Amino acid sequence: MENKNNPKIAVVIPCYNEEKNIEACYNSLVNILNQTNCKYDLIFVNDGSKDNTLEKLINLHKSDSNVKIIDFSRNFGKEIALSAGLDYVDADTDAVIPFDADLQHPPEVILQMLEKYKEGYDIVNAVRSKRDGETFLKKITSKLFYKIINKLTDIEIPKDVGDFRLISRDALEAIKGIRERKRFMKGIFAWVGFKTASVYYERAPRHSGKTKWNYIKLIDLAIEGITSFSAAPLRLASLLGLLVSFVAFLYAVWIIIAKLAFGNPVKGYPSMMVAILFLGGVQLITIGIIGEYIGRIYEEVKQRPLYIVKKVYDRSGSE
Repeated sequence: MENKNNPKIAVVIPCYNEEKNIEACYNSLVNILNQTNCKYDLIFVNDGSKDNTLEKLINLHKSDSNVKIIDFSRNFGKEIALSAGLDYVDADTDAVIPFDADLQHPPEVILQMLEKYKEGYDIVNAVRSKRDGETFLKKITSKLFYKIINKLTDIEIPKDVGDFRLISRDALEAIKGIRERKRFMKGIFAWVGFKTASVYYERAPRHSGKTKWNYIKLIDLAIEGITSFSAAPLRLASLLGLLVSFVAFLYAVWIIIAKLAFGNPVKGYPSMMVAILFLGGVQLITIGIIGEYIGRIYEEVKQRPLYIVKKVYDRSGSE
């Protein structure tokens, strides 16, 4: 049974090469969480970091029993790291808050989230009203992505909302029950439903270091999001095939009529090459779309675990 008035909170922080941000992230979170008078855990997931992130986390764990560390055997990616953090939330925890170690999420927004939670909301989204530190191209492509995915899917994925949100115990249990290998967490958070509210904040630049997300990774994540929650690309491929076939049929009829009525010679090499290249391009696009879905099926049927934990550091020591 959730305790709405004085909940126990778990903050899940995926970390990959964040040694310069760990201490500032910890200090800022503890400062805010101590103001709530709530019990809390800080669950850091070390996603195969190659720097001194783990060492810094272990030092925090030794000085603060509220710090739990999930140490992966290798890098599995942020979506998986976030999923692992949710899996390792204690059974007596009432609400969970995913948080980025780079401090682009202002910790003070947690206070607003808790107010909404106490009003009876199961999920409280933190919506970015301002995105400092991002290029014009990044902002435009982000808006375009949300427009496309919300047109193609049956669920409404709120725009300008990252992983930063509050999740109630009931919603957490529903999310933990979704074990698909290819994970788009923003879509999963939206798919489970529940009573949802929003709070707004201005996103700050990274505290230190450079983002791990380049445009290739962002495109890959966008494809994951669309293929995870919609079969529309497959339908579009079918419609494109029908359209091309219809146009080709009309063109063939025109050639026959032109030959019989006007004696026009049949078009030669240039028109033939254009037709071949065009149809070849359409076929490759269609095969690529089908391949994306077959790849997802391939990943699912192998039934590999989402992640491998090398070691857990918690109140009982380490496992």
